[in-house]
Amino acid sequence: MPTPRLELETTAYTLDQLMQNDAPQLALAGRSNVGKSSLVNALAQRRKLAKVSATPGKTRSINYYRVSPWNFFLVDLPGYGYARANHAEREKWGRLLERYLKECTSLKALVLLVDSRLPPQTLDINLVEYAQGLGLPIIPVLTKSDKCRQRELNARISEWTGLAHKRPVVTSAAKRRGMANLWNALLEHMGIADRVSLADGEVADRPRTPKPDAPVRKQAQEPSCRA
Repeated sequence: MPTPRLELETTAYTLDQLMQNDAPQLALAGRSNVGKSSLVNALAQRRKLAKVSATPGKTRSINYYRVSPWNFFLVDLPGYGYARANHAEREKWGRLLERYLKECTSLKALVLLVDSRLPPQTLDINLVEYAQGLGLPIIPVLTKSDKCRQRELNARISEWTGLAHKRPVVTSAAKRRGMANLWNALLEHMGIADRVSLADGEVADRPRTPKPDAPVRKQAQEPSCRA
């Protein structure tokens, strides 16, 4: 099977720049401290492809990673929900995210990264509902699975299976867990028949099968798709 490769091709800051690229795309979205950069590095099997910031919410660029040999892009969107960002900035990036998801005709799916340690958060739920309203497929991804117990992990799997109508991919960038499963989920949504095998040192994802009707605990935050 081909070995996937990621390369940073371009960086965008505005909606117009986003819309200039008409190649097939998958968008990576998540809260500002969910571990997106670490996950990109784990997928690429490189340590410094994506810069991991010590300050959540600091990254405000949109990074296009070309996926070879299949020639599509992972679009790493700025993290949302950072409390210290000013209101105007959150509004700006919230509007950009909404318009990008709605107007980008080459966008194939939303890859939503959520923290395994936390119950579903309001901003994540709102983003899921917004994408579902657009008919945009969602690939839920649980990050930092090495930092919670199996019981907690099973609860997250159940909750997100109910919300996204799809079983989430369980990952840990630190332990290199679930990378092959995530690559295969991405390829499947791109309509690519190739499958990726476990890399050296990668841990297979074998969580228990969750109950599909687990109750969802929703955080009491102001409903909004805004960052």
